Amino acid sequence: MSDFLLGEQRNMLTAAKQFIEFVNKGPSPFHVVDECKNLLRAQGFKELRERDSWKVEKNQKYFVTRNQSTIIAFAVGGEFKPGNGFTMLGAHTDSPCLKVKPKSGKIRHGYHQVGVQLYGGGIWNTWFDRDLTVAGRVLVKEGDKVRHRLVNVKRPILRIPHLAIHLNRKVNDHFGPNLESELLPIIASTVESASSAPGSSKHSPALLDAICSDMGVEKSQLLDFELCLADTQPASIGGALEEFIFAPRLDNLVNAYCGLLGLIESCAVDSLNSDPNIRMALLFDNEEVGSTSAQGAQSSLTEWILRRLSTGGSRTAYEEAIPKSFLVSADQVHACHPNYADKHEDNHKVGLHKGPAIKFNANQRYATTAISASILRVIAEKASVPIQDIVVKNDSPCGSTIGPIISAKLGLRTVDMGSPQLSMHSIREMCCTSSISQSIALFKTYYNTFPAVDESFIVE
Repeated sequence: MSDFLLGEQRNMLTAAKQFIEFVNKGPSPFHVVDECKNLLRAQGFKELRERDSWKVEKNQKYFVTRNQSTIIAFAVGGEFKPGNGFTMLGAHTDSPCLKVKPKSGKIRHGYHQVGVQLYGGGIWNTWFDRDLTVAGRVLVKEGDKVRHRLVNVKRPILRIPHLAIHLNRKVNDHFGPNLESELLPIIASTVESASSAPGSSKHSPALLDAICSDMGVEKSQLLDFELCLADTQPASIGGALEEFIFAPRLDNLVNAYCGLLGLIESCAVDSLNSDPNIRMALLFDNEEVGSTSAQGAQSSLTEWILRRLSTGGSRTAYEEAIPKSFLVSADQVHACHPNYADKHEDNHKVGLHKGPAIKFNANQRYATTAISASILRVIAEKASVPIQDIVVKNDSPCGSTIGPIISAKLGLRTVDMGSPQLSMHSIREMCCTSSISQSIALFKTYYNTFPAVDESFIVE
């Protein structure tokens, strides 16, 4: 192998390992946003608050959060003026998981258990026999104040054990657990926990003890919390040739991370000085449950921020900006599964290491058009990143993304795309190491070149 190829392989592996660090620090959307804030602050992005008045300046970089689970970062081009466009990339911070119920404490047959809700469309049987913990946010009373705090209990404190095959001989024929009664994790035995009976508490004392110990607070300070269950096994590089990433939450932390890095790296060169647009990375919560929330893509958050950034021009500056703007809706795609190849459309079998794929759907489950796909293809060529196409079979259901939601709400040109992976919505997913460096390169080039590429399209 040539020195050039060896160097490319080392760079690819370095990028993948940095992404893995990000995944391991993001067991909940709240942790993901917190880590995004750390990355942005380190590169000179300034935090704004929705409730304040804003004064943004050219060649400056900013970010704003909502609910501490959605974050929008943007960099103002040196040639921007109200009425100019927005170069936008959207992804999401959430993934399917189990969430602790508001009253979660249960005692059954000698065990303390934790009641959970299903969040999103997970492959729930993959949560059995895993070393689980909790992570999320806690509202803590501190004197006469209430503060938002993050918690991530690093040690395994929960487990959902399988029923032994001796007691269920058909378990390998079909395993579909009862999602209310059989998906209850065990946190302790009542024998070991006899000294701390739950009494009137809404939650198992063992759960509250673990949270308080991790945070260094008293139980009396806990007001409420939102906790996700998470696997304690860290993400890792895998495969005999170190070409895979085995990790939780690849859908959609791959694109959340790569989109943010693409924005950050695009601002490290002089191109921002001459950019007529504002470059934006929009990372939303609640995509996995339909985006219908105050912090989801279906809210008015995007429109309100675009309008705020369009002030100071004509009365129609926002309306003028939309036709000049573009959204890359970045969400993972299904790689062709070697054991179930018949589940994939014959001419659209997406492979690992072959680049991101553009998503198409005639029924508008994806927002891609011939124009938006062509724009991305031109940008990908400039970035030297290969592009694939994906269409779901007519006899298979098709998922959707934030792309059609934002596109319809704002009248915005949009392309849906994503990197290929296997085991989507499992507790442990799988993608290729090349996806990270390819996606960062594609998104960086998109931010740097979109206005010029857009000018080259004559479609009116």
